[in-house]
This record gives sequence, C-alpha cells and structure tokens, in this order.
Amino acid sequence: MVASMGPSEAVLAATVACRYYLLGEAKKDIATDLGISRFKVARLLESAVASGLVRFEISPVGGIDLDLSAQMQERFALARCVVVADSSSPAADRGAELGAVAAAVVSEMLTDHDVLGLPWSRSVLAMTTALRELPAVRVVQLSGAIELPGINASAVDIVRETARISGGQSVIFHAPFILDDVSSAQALRRQASVIDGLQAITEVTHAVVGLGVWSPTLSTVFDMITEVEQQELSAAGVIGEIAGVFFDAQGRVIESGVGERLITLSGADLLAIPSVTAIVAGAPKAPAVSAAITGGFVDGLVTDASLATAMLATPHTAPAA
Repeated sequence: MVASMGPSEAVLAATVACRYYLLGEAKKDIATDLGISRFKVARLLESAVASGLVRFEISPVGGIDLDLSAQMQERFALARCVVVADSSSPAADRGAELGAVAAAVVSEMLTDHDVLGLPWSRSVLAMTTALRELPAVRVVQLSGAIELPGINASAVDIVRETARISGGQSVIFHAPFILDDVSSAQALRRQASVIDGLQAITEVTHAVVGLGVWSPTLSTVFDMITEVEQQELSAAGVIGEIAGVFFDAQGRVIESGVGERLITLSGADLLAIPSVTAIVAGAPKAPAVSAAITGGFVDGLVTDASLATAMLATPHTAPAA
C-alpha cells in the first residue's frame, strides 16, 4: 500500500494513472468511465506522483545520459550540457567517446556566420579527429603549439584540419605555447603573424576548449613548468586553467609570471567570447569546472557521468550578473 493512501484509493489512483499515462486517455473520459469528477482524476494523478506510485525516468539515448544532462543544464544555467553515460570503456576510449559527442554538439550549434576558436588540448584533438562535417565556418587558433610524446598534432594541425572539414578559412600562427623566458615570449608576440593570429581571437563567436585542474597529470601546463612555479601558482589560489588562463575557486583570473611566458589568449579574450564549450571529464575536475562556470569562462559542457554526479552533489556559486 502506498504511504498516505488507503487501499481503495491507491488502487483507484493506479487505475487512473495507467489509463492517463500509459493509454493516453483524456481526463474527462476517465472521469466519465469511473463515475468520478475530472477534479478527482486530477487529484489522484497528483497524489500518484507525489506518493511515488508513479515515477518518471529519462533513459540514456545514444550513449547520452539525458537525465543528468538536463539536471546539469538547469542547475548551472548552461546554454548546453551533454553528459556521456557511464560505460566500462578504458580511459583512452572514454576520451574518444567524449570527442565524438563533442563533434556532434559543435556540428549542431554552429552556423555559416560563426567563427570557431580552438586551442591545443587532448580533448579538442579527440573532437577534431571525430569531426565529419561542419558549416563553412572560419576557424581561429587560440594558443601556441605544444609537443607531447605520442601526440602528433599541434594547435596548427587542429585548426587546419577543422577548417578543411568545414571548407572555411583557417587563421593560424606558428609559435610555441610556452617560452623559456618572458623576453622571448614578448619578442615572439611582436611578430606580425602572431599579432594577426591573436587579434583574430576577438572575432570568435564559439570556442571549444579543454579544462585542466591545477594538479599533476590533470593539466598540461602544470606538467610543463617547474616545481617552484607550480607551487607559486598554487599559493596564488589557482585551481584550474583553460589554454593557460589561470583561475581560482571563485572563478577569478590569476595573472602570473608563467602566464607572461605563454603564447595564448588572455583571460579578457576568453571572457569576451560569446559562447565557450568545455570538453572535460572525471570527478576530480568538478571543483575547477564549477569555478570556471562561476567565473563565466564556459557556458557549455560535454562531460561524463562521474563529473556531472560530483558537481550536482556539491554547492555552486552562480555566475555574477
């Protein structure tokens, strides 16, 4: 027997619910058949849901957890959020799964009038690998090149390949992501191709980025700098980074000496892009993702169920108006 209902009322509520939700009968027809008022039918339906007699479930479709996606989008006021359902796939395959879903999301949201910005990121590379078609968008490079063992693709390669798929123009510049010293970075930023490339970022309407947590193996930038620099940024409150834009738990940009050695977009550049979607997975990244949303750096996510579940279980500060 359902709590708060007597036996007869529970049976009647179940009958009404089956006819309304499963058979699609109108409330007035159910009322006439059962000899009760339409108001009684409506009250029984409300009681059936409130008591748990009737439960609604949104099932995963095409590998996407629609329920978690909807919860995340509403809770964090996101323009878009797609959560890939849990699976037993190895970590490498999970990256490919997220990349494939991100490719579908990007193909769906862009129009010929958009300008797409892409930095170097493992997750962005996975998305590019999965892309099959795009509107004829212009594609702009957001960060310099990074060379990592086992990965044969730079930011230039990512942008060129995406532009080839779209049939649009690519805007690239040949420069490393991080320089050994500030003076070298300053000299490189004075080169015409780098000036033009970074200036084009102001025209970007949509960007797709990765998001790193300020911790070993969870941020490419963290792993590329010295231990002293890692500690200095940790002491400054850095919790995460997007293409070398550092931010704290409140979503505030953190300027640093390391940042002056990077050839990448600025915090102001990132905040000025109208729409930014992050491809990011794993429960340990939840605090950094929440901070990035609070800071207004991202308004869209392609993520996995473990990160979504972790984020929904913790408090979140809404972005400032």
